[in-house]
Amino acid sequence: MKLATYKDGSRDGQLVVVSRDLASAHYASAIATRLQQVLDDWNFLSPQLEDLAATLNDGKARHAFAFEPARCMAPLPRAYQWADGSAFVNHVELVRRARNAEMPATFWTDPLMYQGGSDDFIGPCDDIVAASTDWGIDFEAEVAVVTGDIAMGSSPEAAIDGVRLVMLANDVSLRNLIPAELAKGFGFFQSKPATAFSPVAVTPDELGDAWHGGRLHLDLESTWNGKRAGLCNAGEEMTFHFGQLIAHLCKTRNCRAGSIVGSGTVSNKDWTRGYSCIAEKRAIETIETGAPKTSFMQFGDTIRIEMKNGEGQSLFGAIDQKVAVASPARR
Repeated sequence: MKLATYKDGSRDGQLVVVSRDLASAHYASAIATRLQQVLDDWNFLSPQLEDLAATLNDGKARHAFAFEPARCMAPLPRAYQWADGSAFVNHVELVRRARNAEMPATFWTDPLMYQGGSDDFIGPCDDIVAASTDWGIDFEAEVAVVTGDIAMGSSPEAAIDGVRLVMLANDVSLRNLIPAELAKGFGFFQSKPATAFSPVAVTPDELGDAWHGGRLHLDLESTWNGKRAGLCNAGEEMTFHFGQLIAHLCKTRNCRAGSIVGSGTVSNKDWTRGYSCIAEKRAIETIETGAPKTSFMQFGDTIRIEMKNGEGQSLFGAIDQKVAVASPARR
């Protein structure tokens, strides 16, 4: 099934079930009003939502309405946890190679992960706001999962069973703020503004054979200012699958229902596939010519992130955002 959250003036929005073709939707209020409710009581509530989804897909839902991505918040508008990995080690290797930094061998065996802000996600069509383009505004196209409860010390095999939903993410980075933050030795903070997620989150069974081995084996398309930036495969070169990422998270603590875990920037060794963030494009330019040529995002720029199945059908809807100047009230 596919689930979304409509804006209704509240912090957590209104849960809706969305048809498989993303054409229609139905409020889930008779079952649950918020997605977190469902995650907290998955075994009881999700079968009821599945029944509603089946009715909707069959065209028999009496109170269905046209689905509008622009009305969506993030599927989970705020979460107990947002932990973003860097599962595509090719991306890390490229960025470090461009600055002549040696990559530790452990990066291939022990996942990188940071704790992001989870109190203020933004919707798929909401603006990326910043006070200045001097901050180096960059998109990052990713795959993310939403978990149920997963116990501390769980194996990767057990952890993958805790994945409830899959979605896309734009983990925006302010590249020019990152170096000074990392130099402090305490990780990202100001350099990671609000993350956006796809209009819908889907259960793994909706993905068919594309979801296996804890990876989503489909191409993720990034379109910057109307031109394709990348069509990168999200499965074949994912060094650490989602079970491994979640197990890393759970090594010393429980992972609670409603946690979101990201894959990090989707990246492929074949440079002809393009890129899922501008930083990687700049790294490639530096390796090839000695200096980056591509600028980071400017005010008015647009970014669209989408994934389609083998029949060309959008699976999650598109993240479709514009870069805008932060108003004084938001600064």
